[in-house]
Amino acid sequence: MMDLENMPERALALVDAGQAAVMATVVETWGSAPRQVGAQMVVSGMGEMAGSVSGGCVEGAVVVAAEEALASGKAQLLDFGVSDEAAFAVGLACGGRIRVLVEPVGAALPVAVLRDLVAARAARRPVALVSDLAGGAHRLVGPTAFAERFRMDRAGMSEDGQSFIHIHNPPLRLFVVGAVHIAQALVPMARIAGHDVTVIDPRGAFGSAARFPDVALVAEWPDEALTALGLDARSAVVTLTHDAKLDDPAIMTALASDVYYLGCLGSTRTHAKRVSRLVAAGFAQAQIARIHAPVGLDIGARGPGEIAVSVLAEITQRLRRG
Repeated sequence: MMDLENMPERALALVDAGQAAVMATVVETWGSAPRQVGAQMVVSGMGEMAGSVSGGCVEGAVVVAAEEALASGKAQLLDFGVSDEAAFAVGLACGGRIRVLVEPVGAALPVAVLRDLVAARAARRPVALVSDLAGGAHRLVGPTAFAERFRMDRAGMSEDGQSFIHIHNPPLRLFVVGAVHIAQALVPMARIAGHDVTVIDPRGAFGSAARFPDVALVAEWPDEALTALGLDARSAVVTLTHDAKLDDPAIMTALASDVYYLGCLGSTRTHAKRVSRLVAAGFAQAQIARIHAPVGLDIGARGPGEIAVSVLAEITQRLRRG
């Protein structure tokens, strides 16, 4: 998911504390814009800001606009282009252009809508906030209305250019079953790529904080852990123990869920035996076909690090290309 940095939650916290708040959102970009469409920052009534719409190029101007929006109670659409360095003008030194929507919460962006958005995010329910740039109306809609945008985490303007569609997907989650050497390489890579990672392994010698510092570790049986943690369409599962006693329960739990990716370590021969066990357990061939095995893209990977690269690449391919 594009990093929204909890800006909706920050804005709502300000309002609930009795303070004024303004949401600023990048709604369009051209050229080498420093931040993606959908990037946000929050400005308090005291002029304090959190988040970023440009990486520092125009934030000062946005704060000024936020103060004006609070005074007028009206939203503003701001355009920033290439900077004139000789005149020290506000602009983007990178050569791009961005358009930023500045909305005072309450006066332009209804508090009730913001509260519903925060509740949906907390419940891991994907929603899109559709904002009418001309009339100022806001509404929350589910993923069926913008399926491709949700799959690609792609905010943007509507086809008629009248509305901004802001995608709020739940954070991506990766559950790694087996605290093995490949996992030690995969976990930091996946975290850099934006996944919330949990490592599951009931074997204490493997799943230790010393081997996986600052990582969520669960020392329970994989099927019980996955059931408790909850699997959904923004979850991926990778089994790496190479031990059927541990991998199979996790695989069966994942196949019964909506995970978008399930990858399993093991050779073609190992997977054939796995398939036989799953058929015997009552799983249909269509269900079993969801498994990516041998796990990872076939890039000729050797060693834990390269295998981890191939696994993360396949997860990304499945996520973005369907």
